[in-house]
Formats: sequence, C-alpha cells, structure tokens
Amino acid sequence: MIYTTKTNISCYGFVTSFKKYLSLSFRICKMKINLSDKLYYSIGEVAKAFDVNTSLIRYWEQEFPIIKPKKNKKGNRYFTPEDIKNLQIIYHLVKEKGYTLDGARIALTTNSKISETVTIIDRLEFVKAELLKLKESLADNPE
Repeated sequence: MIYTTKTNISCYGFVTSFKKYLSLSFRICKMKINLSDKLYYSIGEVAKAFDVNTSLIRYWEQEFPIIKPKKNKKGNRYFTPEDIKNLQIIYHLVKEKGYTLDGARIALTTNSKISETVTIIDRLEFVKAELLKLKESLADNPE
C-alpha cells in the first residue's frame, strides 16, 4: 500500500501533514501500511493491512512474546499501535528479509533498538519526500 498525503506547499501544511503521518502510518522498508487513528485494531483490520491471513497473525502472536494484543470477554484480539509496529518488524524480518522464526526472534531480542531505528529512518524518508515535493513546486512556480 502506498501512503500519500495532501499538503499545501506551506510550512503549516507540511507540519500538519507530518504530524498526521506520524500518527497514522507505520512503515518498515518496502512494507507500508495505513490504519485509521484508533487506539485498538481488530485482527481482521491488521491482517488486511498486512495482506496476510488472520491465522498468521495469531501464529506470530504465539511465537513472539512482544506481541500482546488485548482480548475482550469473547476472546477477540485488539492490537495497539505498538503491537502493529512489532508486527511490522516481524513481517519485515520474516517475509522481506527471509529470516526463520528463530532468527527473527533472536534478532528482536539482541537488537532492542531496531524499532527506534526504523522509526527514525521512516521519518527521515518522509521529510525527504516532502522536501522534494516542495523543491518541485518551487521550480514550477518561480516568483
């Protein structure tokens, strides 16, 4: 999925879209997902965002202790934005990098800063894209 923002070429528009981006979009490398600004997401929403089966999400929940969705009285799972970030890291390691589940588990435990690093890279890439749009806009409209 590709996330695009509608921005005005003003400083305010850039800041507004950047804040919106930070709250609504999670990204790691090639995989980009979009979820509405909510506190909890159902397993169906998460599976659809990752384009995987709900059974895979449940399996990863069993295999990776960092995924801890809340459950209601009926047993329905509700994932927090932190769970989504962790799922995205797992998705990247297993599906994109080709790690085994054991390898991904080891990578997650030995490199606790992977989430922070990915978040920083993601934010920098977003800023770069916005600056390139601004540069194009200025080149098209010389004043």
